[in-house]
Amino acid sequence: MKLGQPELDRHSRTPVYRQVYDRFRDAIARGQLAPGERLPSARSLASQLGTARGTIDVAYNMLAGEGYIIGQGAAGTIVAPGIAQHLPNVKKRQKTAPRASDDRPSLRLEKARPFQMGMPALDAFPRKLWSRLAMRRARSLTPAMMVYPDPLGDRALRDQIASYLAIARGIQCSAQQVVITSGFQGALGLLKELLLHRGDSVWLEDPGYFMTRRAFEITGADIVPVPVDDEGLCVDAGIALNAHARIAVVTPSHQAPLGVSLSLPRRLALLDWARQNDAWIIEDDYDGEFRYTSRPLPALKSLDQADRVIYAGTFSKVLFPALRLGYLVLPENLLDRCAEISLLLQSGRSLLNEQIIADFMAEGHFARHIRRMRQLYADRRTALADALTDRMGNRFRVDLAAGGLHLLARPKRRESDRALVRKATACGLAPAALSTYCIKRDCGSALLLGFTNIPAETAPRTVRLLEQALAA
Repeated sequence: MKLGQPELDRHSRTPVYRQVYDRFRDAIARGQLAPGERLPSARSLASQLGTARGTIDVAYNMLAGEGYIIGQGAAGTIVAPGIAQHLPNVKKRQKTAPRASDDRPSLRLEKARPFQMGMPALDAFPRKLWSRLAMRRARSLTPAMMVYPDPLGDRALRDQIASYLAIARGIQCSAQQVVITSGFQGALGLLKELLLHRGDSVWLEDPGYFMTRRAFEITGADIVPVPVDDEGLCVDAGIALNAHARIAVVTPSHQAPLGVSLSLPRRLALLDWARQNDAWIIEDDYDGEFRYTSRPLPALKSLDQADRVIYAGTFSKVLFPALRLGYLVLPENLLDRCAEISLLLQSGRSLLNEQIIADFMAEGHFARHIRRMRQLYADRRTALADALTDRMGNRFRVDLAAGGLHLLARPKRRESDRALVRKATACGLAPAALSTYCIKRDCGSALLLGFTNIPAETAPRTVRLLEQALAA
């Protein structure tokens, strides 16, 4: 608990007990200490502030005498529950409203909001099962598990990922080639150090994920925006813009944010370009598991004969973002250097979480969870699209991609998607604007609407909230 300045002023004319009294009174008046909140014991506070316990007792007695606090014997001392109504100048703590002027999509430390992008269905996650696995792992902690972990990640998890990729994504690799990372951004950090020199050119999809763009911008890379059309990345356009780029970053299974898939001719052309130019392709397969009109497409890496594709996956979209765990599949000749870089840069991974995920996969829960989520998301996607068409069909055209975790709502008349997002954000909703994903290309105006956390039965009500927000 912080009450004003960290130290008492021993040279002030105001006695120390009065300074303590003033701090608590002001904190209660400002709402920093809420009614019913427990205060530290006199002994504990005296030790914290470096003063005598009797001084704290005097301050507490004054506060109690004026009705600010109530002593409860062995249960301690609390702020008086009804004190707020007797303080005319109380300034209650308020939750900071989302900044209406902030157009860029953001990752927020709060519960999922309606239409929020990149968020799995947290209400459908098997928390009890996960807790049971976590408790089992925690109880099995041994001294051997308490040493510094393998910089490339827990071997059991790497084994499970290699097996999963072979079955689900068509990627043949060994566990040795799998590297555990601190989410996708951690993967990019490793790859930038591993592959990139300052001034190197990087192909990025236009439009594309803004966090990927920002990650390469801060390294001083030469960003080459390559347009995306109905067949995905325009490889010929990229070659015309800069044939000798060092890296191409693509989302071939479900392009972020347009939702199209990279066609087979484009995939082969991209692989051929990388082979001829000794370039690298980073395949960001951020939600390739979720396809609703057919089976999930094989990964681009499954077609790679020259070992030029580095596959990047994440558990954020299939499990939950707070894990901050992802993985890479690297060519074997990059592993030693990657281990060295990972040892220097990746210090925040949790071995316990890696072991829990390994158990979750080994016992079959992972595959079953993905199957359940695929059906759940298909239902929620349909329900949201229908609700949008029914209630706002005169204003928006809904574009449904074959997969992914969001849909696009394009205004039928000229409207700024950023202005629409500002209105929705001010009302507690969290759509994103397509234009914020564009680098140079004008992709038109559209709202990106995540549907994973909107149950089918609440979709009409949520769309009504959106309609009211945009009419404000």
